[in-house]
Amino acid sequence: MPTFGFDGKKSPEMLTLPMMSLREVVMFPKSIVPLFVGREASIKAIETAVADYGKQIFLVTQKSPEKEHPEPEDLYRVGTVSKILQMLRLPDGTIKVLFEGVSRAVWSPEDDMLQYVEEEEGGYPKARFAPLEESGEASPEAKALIRATHEALDEFGKVNKKVAPEAILAMSTIKDPGQLADQLMPHLKIDFARKQEILEELDASKRLERVYELLLGEIEIVSIEKRVKGRVKDQMEKNQREYYLNEQVKAINKEMGREDDPQAEALELEEALDAKVMTEENRERVRKEIKKMRTMQSSSAEYTVVRNYIDWVLDLPWGSIKDDKDVDITNARAILDEDHYGLEKPKERILEYLAVQTLVETMKGPILCFVGPPGVGKTSIAKSIARSMDREFLRLSLGGVRDEAEIRGHRRTYVGAMPGKIIQSLKRVKHNNPVICLDEVDKMSADFRGDPSAALLEVLDPEQNYAFNDHYLDLDYDLSKVFFITTANSLEGIPLPLQDRMEIIRLPGYLETEKVEIAKGFLLPKQIEQHGLKPENLKFSENAILDVVRYYTREAGVRNLERELASICRKSAMKIVEEKDRDKVISVTKQSLSKMLGVTKFSYGEREKEAQVGVCNGLAWTQLGGEMLLVEVALMPGKGKVEITGKLGDVMQESARAAISYIRARSDLLGLKPDFNTKVDVHIHVPDGATPKDGPSAGITLTTALISALLNIPVRHDLAMTGEITLRGRVLPIGGLREKLLAAHRGLIKTVLIPSENEKNLKDVPKDILKDLEVIPVKTMDEVIDKALKGGPETVWNKQHGEAPVAAELLKEDRPQASPQ
Repeated sequence: MPTFGFDGKKSPEMLTLPMMSLREVVMFPKSIVPLFVGREASIKAIETAVADYGKQIFLVTQKSPEKEHPEPEDLYRVGTVSKILQMLRLPDGTIKVLFEGVSRAVWSPEDDMLQYVEEEEGGYPKARFAPLEESGEASPEAKALIRATHEALDEFGKVNKKVAPEAILAMSTIKDPGQLADQLMPHLKIDFARKQEILEELDASKRLERVYELLLGEIEIVSIEKRVKGRVKDQMEKNQREYYLNEQVKAINKEMGREDDPQAEALELEEALDAKVMTEENRERVRKEIKKMRTMQSSSAEYTVVRNYIDWVLDLPWGSIKDDKDVDITNARAILDEDHYGLEKPKERILEYLAVQTLVETMKGPILCFVGPPGVGKTSIAKSIARSMDREFLRLSLGGVRDEAEIRGHRRTYVGAMPGKIIQSLKRVKHNNPVICLDEVDKMSADFRGDPSAALLEVLDPEQNYAFNDHYLDLDYDLSKVFFITTANSLEGIPLPLQDRMEIIRLPGYLETEKVEIAKGFLLPKQIEQHGLKPENLKFSENAILDVVRYYTREAGVRNLERELASICRKSAMKIVEEKDRDKVISVTKQSLSKMLGVTKFSYGEREKEAQVGVCNGLAWTQLGGEMLLVEVALMPGKGKVEITGKLGDVMQESARAAISYIRARSDLLGLKPDFNTKVDVHIHVPDGATPKDGPSAGITLTTALISALLNIPVRHDLAMTGEITLRGRVLPIGGLREKLLAAHRGLIKTVLIPSENEKNLKDVPKDILKDLEVIPVKTMDEVIDKALKGGPETVWNKQHGEAPVAAELLKEDRPQASPQ
């Protein structure tokens, strides 16, 4: 607030006039403003000014427009002495007054200076005030400012048609900066507080400079307002035109007897679109497609393509989440145990996820990958997860998928285009948070149509799938709420980048005892029901199911076991129907199994009956579980030729060559002649030659069989081994230990040699297996030889051997007398 030099003392310069307060209006000198007055005190002040004060009145603006009876502190100090040019009474009791501003003045804020004159008709305020003198001298800068203001006034008159041209012309002739500023201010649409600041500015040049800035801003605002109004008007005209044309189309369709109304369909689609929860960007793109559809003939092929696309988008569950029921860990555990026997680690991981879900409001869906042999329950446990979470379950088989479009969808360039399997599945369930099982993810392959496993990277990456872009939709879709579960038989077929997106959970094969329990509790009741039998119709002896497991199946899972039990149920059903006795009891014993299932398919206990020279038991991992692998070595007089048969892969062939090199390097300690390899041909054979075999775990088995043949020492028939060797004889760790030990147990093996670095993996092996097996960790090949060859280290290192024709040819006459250990 500027200082006006008014000390409040009564002086000859002080004048007294009736005062009227203004609401949101600021009166300026040299300006003419019409006002409607309705307050009783204001009307009385105007009447008194006309009658007693020569039509002069003091106008002051209120700080708070809403106050009906303002106090002195509610009024600005600076006002305008004005003259009443015209007054007109209106029928509603108000008056219309035309005021002309005369000069600025300041009134005293002291209470005794503001008097309310009480009369019979009501009171009105009278104020004592002092005129204010303006400052500022004529300068070149002031002249330039006046000229710039005149130019801006011309432009203002062009863009703002509400200002009369006569007013613009009159202001263009004013040369005084203060008068120009005062006359221009009433035409600017700014708030009254800023106008009051201009009124209180006594320096004419500064006042005009501030008004000039406001004028330029007003010109810009008016120009923008004009453009906006023009666009709105054009849009309204366009909408009215479209409405008129649409009504015409409706009338034409009605006259021609057409039932389908494209415009009505488009309107319904727009209403359905507005109800969907999606981003504005996606909504606008779909709205453009609907607009495009309006202009097409319903019989055209392109109309069908666009309509199908819109239907796909509107059928998807955008933002629709099925509320998960309150997670009950106890109930979820009961469901998992009810559906599956064993599988403790997968169950524990699932329960951990459900527990975390109870503690957080939003959680990104985990990506679990169940890896295990066929028939161990990978897909069925995914169903149990969905049931325990009360979510929809979907299964997508990816086995043999070669086309990337199966995952990402086809591009909308032809009539048969469709979204990918993921989007199609979500359309079916109508919710955005189902459990989706991607089966056989390791069976995908790539060709000229793309790599579907690479397309899965975006689907299964929690940091990307919140904005999954299907080629058909071409819209970002949120998959982060979906609980993805993948299954595979092995990790070898899954690219490493895809493995990195998933949490690997291995489901190993079942023990014999577990298979028996699964058959009793799950498989047999299921098959009895499916074959129309009653539980009383079949009576299994104590070991009948165990014999089915041992002699008719050889697998890690229970799928073949279920088939054999189904065969028993079929045979039983035929007997019941033939004898027409639904209550007949059929006993299934070890003896009757051969009649129902035929001769035994497998032998239980695969080990040799006696120790053999050059024959060693190995252990291998396959997709069906663990297997016993016999390695046979035969020596013949020759010139050092090495023959390897049995359909071995590159890795096992290299292991065989490494074994021969190791033995040649250790020939002196083994008591072999340095040139033994030049006097004999070696034939290494792994039986069951039609079955491909490969893997880095047969090195010590091949080496042991070779040493046994060269030294003519039998290998223990109740011992098996697994591990790879280096040229220095170090035993390297292997994978699939649990499955290999299961195979050893099934083959009635008593002792198993494993790499010492795999000793930590024994905690994953069931105790029922370990109590029947002696597992010996070994670090070097020397330890393997000591444990594996019959007779122990003394036989190998210190004593002469039998006089087999070939062995005698190869052995030194003087053998070493001390063990290298």
